[in-house]
Amino acid sequence: MFYQMLAAILQALLIAQMIHGQSDKEVLVQLKNFLQVQNPINHGAYVSWSESEASPCHWKGVGCDDAGHVNSLDLSNSNIAGPLFRNFSRIMRLTHLNLSSNSITGELQDDLKQCQSLQHLNISNNLIGGILDLSSLTNLQTLDVSQNRFQGRIDRNFPGICGNLTFLSVSSNSFTGRIDKLFDGCPKLKHVDLSWNGFTGMVWPGIERLRQFKANNNNLAGRISPGMFTEGCKLRSLNIAINSLHGSFPSSIGNCSNMKFLSLWENSFYGSIPPGIGSIARLEELVLASNSFDGIIPMELTNCTNLKYLDISDNNFGGEVQDVFGKLTCMRSLLLQENNYTGGITSSGILQLPNLIVLDLCYNQFSGDLPSEISSMKNLKVLMLAENNFSGKIPPTYGQLLRLQVLDLSFNSLSGEIPPDIGNLSSLLLLILAGNQISGEIPREIGNCTSLVWLNLAGNQLMGQIPPEMANIGSNPSPTFMENRKNPELLESITSKCVAVEWLPSSYPEFNFVQSLMMSQKNCQTIWNRLAMGYDVLPISSPLRTALGYVQLSGNLLSGEIPSAIGTMKNFSLLLLDGNRLSGHLPAEIGHLQLVALNISSNFISGEIPSEIGHMVTLESLDLSSNNFSGALPSNLNQLTKLSRFNLSYNPLLSGNVPSSGQLSTFDEQSFLGDPLLSLNVTAGSSSDSSPREFSSSDTEEHPTNEEIMVTTIAFLAFFSVTLLTREFHIFMYLYFTASRKIANCRIICT
Repeated sequence: MFYQMLAAILQALLIAQMIHGQSDKEVLVQLKNFLQVQNPINHGAYVSWSESEASPCHWKGVGCDDAGHVNSLDLSNSNIAGPLFRNFSRIMRLTHLNLSSNSITGELQDDLKQCQSLQHLNISNNLIGGILDLSSLTNLQTLDVSQNRFQGRIDRNFPGICGNLTFLSVSSNSFTGRIDKLFDGCPKLKHVDLSWNGFTGMVWPGIERLRQFKANNNNLAGRISPGMFTEGCKLRSLNIAINSLHGSFPSSIGNCSNMKFLSLWENSFYGSIPPGIGSIARLEELVLASNSFDGIIPMELTNCTNLKYLDISDNNFGGEVQDVFGKLTCMRSLLLQENNYTGGITSSGILQLPNLIVLDLCYNQFSGDLPSEISSMKNLKVLMLAENNFSGKIPPTYGQLLRLQVLDLSFNSLSGEIPPDIGNLSSLLLLILAGNQISGEIPREIGNCTSLVWLNLAGNQLMGQIPPEMANIGSNPSPTFMENRKNPELLESITSKCVAVEWLPSSYPEFNFVQSLMMSQKNCQTIWNRLAMGYDVLPISSPLRTALGYVQLSGNLLSGEIPSAIGTMKNFSLLLLDGNRLSGHLPAEIGHLQLVALNISSNFISGEIPSEIGHMVTLESLDLSSNNFSGALPSNLNQLTKLSRFNLSYNPLLSGNVPSSGQLSTFDEQSFLGDPLLSLNVTAGSSSDSSPREFSSSDTEEHPTNEEIMVTTIAFLAFFSVTLLTREFHIFMYLYFTASRKIANCRIICT
């Protein structure tokens, strides 16, 4: 009898298990159909789920326990869009749910709140909004809702789920409220990320028992008490950057002996850097930028023998660079920009740091010659010395820095020529020498810089012709980009102030858009990483497309013709040659480029405007003003449908009609000033003085006589012979033709 009862119980359990397993499968099939309806084109791995299989346990992204019950579901990066599925709660044993990196919209459904077996929930990187209320999920151990659109006070619903929680990330939402006592009832919590929200109040005083605490980019205020860091502090990473914290930072931070990362960036901390930091022997990254620290760097810092990254930019340090930096032999990135340092680059020993990859000394008061000792730093990839008072020549030995990818020497008082040795830098991605007094010719060897996609030589005294070899720059940046993908050590060079913003010419379309994106520190870091690895700005773009490549040669003394080889520079979007003495015809090959902006204004370029420019359909800005172009306006310029800026002014020999419809008709007379032979169809609201007028035969008696024309022409030719090849020629031509036309019109109106 007993065995019969036992067999019946086992049979019932088996049937129940089969029914439950079938129920899990039914829910997943329902989920698959739901997702396919919501996303009819781009499907995730769920599309491969086969209903003919008896069990879903082998479906991709589905996990089961030993009894065959579905207990985990991973639909991350599955191209899911639209509202959340409403029947997850029917999967009774579900403990792990990952819906991250999709485009799920709307608010959290009540169904998800009924999944009381959930231990791990990840819905990060979606578009979910509303109030976060998961108070019924008391078994949660990890919760990640970062990168969404949640808002409101988190402290009202959070305590209920805190008992078993070990990991919490609510980063990048719009949460508010105080955090002073938020985690008092969370005994198991180890990792907390509150960054990029609107939290207020003081820092939670219990952070020392966590492993990681991130609360950067909030509105936290107040002081950091020495009592926050007692003996036995377990913190390994602390990031409280970009808040409103103030006061002196406690030296008791040294009790956190296992800490590897510490960022206090952009607060109002003042006084000396706490010497207690020197007790953190395992510290690898220290970011103190944008505070009011002053005095001297504590010698105790030399005890941080693992320190690889140090940023003390934008503080009150000055005088000689201390030799404490030269003793940090593991240092890979040293950022001292925006202080008042005046010397000590060589004596400090920083130029002998064997592992240094990034050296940023911009915005200081350094003077004298550029230190030639830099050439011995064979591992250097980023060298930024801009906005100082350096003078003299660029050392040719800088051409020995074969791993160099970024060289910014802009806005100093450098003179002499660009050394031909610069051509040895085949890994160079960015070269900025703008705002100096550099003279001589652009070396032909620069064409060997096949990775160089960002070049700015503007505002110097460069002369001679643009060498044809220069067209080879940026022709093959792929090896450098691929190296950065394998070894992204370069990408750590921007953690505090995003200097990459200053490298973009923001006054031009697309570049302005990218710069506006980079104004956010997080976006700046992301975009810089993508650019340095050869990706376009947005993830949807194809790899190795350098859409932001540029050449800026504006404001120099360059002369001669623009080389026809320029048509091979396919990796560039911006070409600025304005403000030089370039002459001859504009090469037709320029029409092969895929530019966003072209500016060759204020030169002496003559001949007809090449019709090939009409094939540059990506152009958003075109400036040909203040040149000597002649002939008719090419009709196919009207095909440049993306043009938002267009300037043909002060080309007095251009003739013909500006189209009355199409893209060119959208620009008013300001784009055609000083072009008296061009007939402009003025739109409503424009000045009537510029309107074209047809004259009848009865008007001819009011026109200038032949004698008047002869005298005026002789005077014009005499003046032309003197002013030819000068910029005043453009002004004279404009005044002459404008005055002649107004005289004729005035006679007509008066009669």
